[in-house]
Amino acid sequence: MKCPFCGHLETQVVETRIAEDGDFIRRRRQCGACEKRFTTYERPDVSFPAIAKKDGRRIDYERAKLLASFNLALRKRPVSTDQIDSAIERIEEKLLNLGLREVPSSRIGELVMRELKKLDKVAYIRFASVYRSFEDIDDFKTLVDEVRR
Repeated sequence: MKCPFCGHLETQVVETRIAEDGDFIRRRRQCGACEKRFTTYERPDVSFPAIAKKDGRRIDYERAKLLASFNLALRKRPVSTDQIDSAIERIEEKLLNLGLREVPSSRIGELVMRELKKLDKVAYIRFASVYRSFEDIDDFKTLVDEVRR
């Protein structure tokens, strides 16, 4: 594994831990040259379904895009990165369990909204207001009333 700090090609695994849910392995590594430490994550390589966009394009699934959506909605909210990672893992598990070659982007949006609703009501409203393209304040009020119930 190449050191992210100095680019040296030899690093040593100092510590290995399996995640609580067993879905990935976390490894602490130390560079043989600069002696700095860093963390790597080992996950199974699986094929996610393609994402069918509203305009008809097909794109590959990217975890980074999903993470960016969560981070934007949860900006300055009291939600840990572990909670975000768990939510994304639940979404990925659902996508894999569908067994489809292609999933509409709207389905992923609904999965994100469901997870955000569990994590943080404010983030849920933020995401839903953009995702559902609210036209007026009444749409927004309806969503807030739904969350209050």
